[in-house]
Amino acid sequence: MSNITRTVHEAMRLMKTGDLRAATQAIQLGLRGKAQLLHDASQPTVSGAAAPDVEGEYRVIPDRPGDAPGAGARSWESVHGFKCAAGAMQYKLFIPEGLGDAPPPLIVMLHGCTQSPDDFARGTRMNALAREHGYVVAYPAQSKSRNPRKCWSWFLSENQQRGRGEAAIIAGLTRHVVKAHGLDERRVYIAGLSAGGAMAAVLGSTYPELYAAIGVHSGLPVGAAHDIPSAFAAMKDGPRGSFAASQVPAIVFHGDGDTTVDPGNGAAVIAQSIGAANAGAGVAAGRQTVERGSVSGGREYTRTLFTHPDGSLAAEQWVVHGAPHAWSGGDPAGSYTDPLGPDASGHMLRFFSGFRRS
Repeated sequence: MSNITRTVHEAMRLMKTGDLRAATQAIQLGLRGKAQLLHDASQPTVSGAAAPDVEGEYRVIPDRPGDAPGAGARSWESVHGFKCAAGAMQYKLFIPEGLGDAPPPLIVMLHGCTQSPDDFARGTRMNALAREHGYVVAYPAQSKSRNPRKCWSWFLSENQQRGRGEAAIIAGLTRHVVKAHGLDERRVYIAGLSAGGAMAAVLGSTYPELYAAIGVHSGLPVGAAHDIPSAFAAMKDGPRGSFAASQVPAIVFHGDGDTTVDPGNGAAVIAQSIGAANAGAGVAAGRQTVERGSVSGGREYTRTLFTHPDGSLAAEQWVVHGAPHAWSGGDPAGSYTDPLGPDASGHMLRFFSGFRRS
C-alpha cells in the first residue's frame, strides 16, 4: 500500500471517530511522507503500554495515581454514574470543603478529544479556583464506546436537539447534580475546550433555562455542522452562513494561531450569543468596547466587551494572539494548555459571577 493510500485510509478512519484534528494531522504528515510515523506512534510500545497520543506540540497526558487535581475534596476520588432515557454517562465531581450554608453555584466542564476529567482539571486549574471562590465543578466523561477518541459529537444533528443524544444526557446530569447536592439552580454554568466548547454552546442553546452563561474555548457555534464532512469544513475554513441566535451570555477564548479550529468560529459563537445575524454584524442595539493588553512575559490579546443598551454585559470575546489550539493560561501538567496566555479559567469564573437566571 502506498503512503498516500495509507494516509487517506487513516484520515477517513479518524474522521469517522469525530477526531477531525487527528485526521488533519494525518493528511499533513502523509503529504510530508510521514504517514508511517503516525501509524507507528499509535501502536503499543514494547512494554505493552500504549504510546501517548501527540497532537502538534501538545501531549495527551495519562492519568497518574496519586496525582488527582482535587486535593482537599474527598468527593474527587469517586467516579459517579448517571443514567437517563437518552443514555448513560460517568462523571467526576469536585466539592470543596468548607462551603458556606448558602447553596453554591455549579460549573460543568466538558473536556476536549482524548482528554479525561483528571487531565482537564489539571490543565485548567478549575478545581483550585472553585475552592477559592466556592464553586462545585462537574466533569462529564465521554466514553470510548461512544467515541473511540473521547470526542463529544457536537457535529451530529441528533446531538444538537433538545431531548436527544449527548446534550440531553449532559443536561440531565446537570439537573441531577444540582438536586442531589442542593446547589443554586440560578447559578449553573457550562464551559468546554474544542469539541467540549462546541458542545457547551449546544447546551446553552438547547437548555437556556438551565445554564445562566457559557464558556467556549476554541470551539464552534451551534449549527456550524450536521455531519463529519461539514464539521471538517467548519473547523478548517470557519463557519459559513447565519445561525440561529441562542442569546445566552457567552465568554469566548480563541487563539488566532489555532490551526485546528479556525478562529472565525469564536466570533460566530459571540454573534450567536448576542443575537446577531452573522459573525460580522456586531451588536446593533448595544455597543462594543475593545481593549488590548498582554501577559507579562507571555502573549498579547484583544478583549472585546459586548454590552446591552442599558450598559449591562452581554458577551465577552478574547482573541489570544499567536496562541495555538490550547487552553489559555493553563497548567502544562495537563494536555492542550498554553501557559503563556491570559488565564481563561479565572476570567470565565469572573464572567459567570455576573449572571444568574431569574
